[in-house]
Amino acid sequence: MNYFNYFTEIEEHFQRARGTALFMLSPLDWALIEAWKNSGVPLEAVLRGIDAAFEKRRARPARARFQMVNSIAYCAQAVSEEAQSMAAGAPAKRRESAPPFSLDDVGRHVQTNATALRAAGHADLAESLERLDLAELYRDLEQLEQRLTAIEEKVTARARAAASEEALFEARRALDLELKPYRGKMSVAQLATLERQFLDRKVLEAAGLPRLSLFYLAV
Repeated sequence: MNYFNYFTEIEEHFQRARGTALFMLSPLDWALIEAWKNSGVPLEAVLRGIDAAFEKRRARPARARFQMVNSIAYCAQAVSEEAQSMAAGAPAKRRESAPPFSLDDVGRHVQTNATALRAAGHADLAESLERLDLAELYRDLEQLEQRLTAIEEKVTARARAAASEEALFEARRALDLELKPYRGKMSVAQLATLERQFLDRKVLEAAGLPRLSLFYLAV
């Protein structure tokens, strides 16, 4: 499994488990996947957790599963259990593959985002992107991702600072409504991480600012 296919691997696996290939993930789903990624939850643990959650659901009587699973948050508890199991030394299947994008793809991604940042009034951050030695960093994509993430964190901090109280309130209310059926499947720490990721996504979208991470190039 490719590290940078984290989002797409999970999306496609959930769609297959649910049995509806055209199902679209919600903003809550994407924020949850990003929270798992940022917390270091292995891709394999997420895929196993999805399978375990649906296997448990299929084992229930038909009358107890009349409602469709409409969010990947349904699998949150099972994913947490699989991650803990892997951390404890359970064997995991690992398949290495080449990066899902070329150096040219990376260059276009960085330049497009630099242009967007400059247009939004963040010329200093655009210059930080343009100064990256992509030819050298492409040899170590983990280091490149770390540098892009560091710049993205500055972008997010500025977007948060500029967001109105009303916008943040509405984002939190939207999160609460979506998350209400699944709160019992997550710990306090998981809920806090998910809330932060959800709000970050909302303020960046509202400000029209790009996501710099290579994970968004692979989506």
